[in-house]
Amino acid sequence: MTLWCASEPLVLASKSAIRRQLIEAAGIPLDVLAAALDERAIEREAGSASAVDVARLLAGAKARAVAALRPGRLVLGADQTLACGRRIFSKPADRAAARAQLAALRGQTHELHTALAAVRDHATLFEHVATVRLTMRTFSDAFLESYLDHVGPAVQESVGSYQIEAAGIHLFERIDGDHFTILGLPLLPLLGFLRAEGYIAS
Repeated sequence: MTLWCASEPLVLASKSAIRRQLIEAAGIPLDVLAAALDERAIEREAGSASAVDVARLLAGAKARAVAALRPGRLVLGADQTLACGRRIFSKPADRAAARAQLAALRGQTHELHTALAAVRDHATLFEHVATVRLTMRTFSDAFLESYLDHVGPAVQESVGSYQIEAAGIHLFERIDGDHFTILGLPLLPLLGFLRAEGYIAS
């Protein structure tokens, strides 16, 4: 049985290995071309925009940048933002920044917003933002250092300094929301869009 009905694979405008794995595991063929964007510059230009709006801007910018390089192809952009209260977090630049992020999030509930944008040529065909609420436990400073030692450079690979599919799960006491959204890809809404547009079997 072939699930994918289009003549060419979906283009993923992201270098995220977990996004690629999730899409391919769902039976969707992929070409991957990461967007060459200055994400921090886009965040600065967004000014006082909400974390939800920043995630939407980043996902759309990635999709449009790659769509310009792949005419006629369906391109998927995705991005995440993390907000705790009024503060918006980005990927940490180094171990010290990751330590400071995790210390700030410790014992708090934060929101993780994951945005998707599907673009073909100059048209945005689909946009979606999903939100998950995550509560970190009150861990000790000693645990925090042990966690940073264990995770190593991977602590810089995601907003919030954690991957819940790996050792990051030890940081949490409660998670409310969709697992795929936490991993960076609200898969069910994406599949719904692809079915509605005839890209996958319905």
